[in-house]
Amino acid sequence: MLELHPALLLPPIAHRGLHGEGRSENSTSAFAAAIKRGYAIELDIQMSSDGEAMVFHDYELSRLTSDTGPTRQRSAAELGALTLADGSNILTLEAVLKQVSGQVGVLVEIKDQDGAMGADIGPLEARVAEVLNEYRGPVAVMSLNPHAVYHMQRLAPDVPRGITTCRFSVENWPLLPRKRADELVEIPDFEATGSCFISHHFHSLDLPAVDLIRQGGDPVLSWTIKSEDDEHEARRLADNITFEGYLP
Repeated sequence: MLELHPALLLPPIAHRGLHGEGRSENSTSAFAAAIKRGYAIELDIQMSSDGEAMVFHDYELSRLTSDTGPTRQRSAAELGALTLADGSNILTLEAVLKQVSGQVGVLVEIKDQDGAMGADIGPLEARVAEVLNEYRGPVAVMSLNPHAVYHMQRLAPDVPRGITTCRFSVENWPLLPRKRADELVEIPDFEATGSCFISHHFHSLDLPAVDLIRQGGDPVLSWTIKSEDDEHEARRLADNITFEGYLP
């Protein structure tokens, strides 16, 4: 039975690396800063036009680079040539894991490629699995889209996997069909995907579906904690936190 490694349960998890103070999120410098302090690392994966797993959060380039347009319409080489605010470049998952090299735990979030948390996915999961199956450090994979987690169960059965969850409110998820949102909030795919943890938004850690997973003995992580007060509140119900903007 898969279990989340202690390296992702004991030290706090730096959201997109330890960014801030001149370090861009999901950057070499943010990951180096997290490693130096002994924090685990959470990072995001988007797909390039040629199927590479790129460490980048947004579907669009404009917030994080000086360029514009959809991330998915650029090749890995084109994305890798773009400059983040701190002067570094967008990285591949393979490059980041080479940098980390087992020094801390890594939590890999695969961003939804379907557009509505549906089944129109696959190529990105295949590349992530290919990379993770060669990695020997403490690592786990998760996604808001349970279909992505299903794929990882088949493609990388030995890599611990989980589901990223939240309340899926209409205010924060205006483009997600309400029927699908209502399904996801119940976390119905936890057992079928072979998940061994969830990472849940800290404002709704008291949801019944979260409590059921907690009662079953599986870890509940919490995102994204931005202050000591929020950390204190989250730790009443969560086994670990994903944080940014302060040092736990």
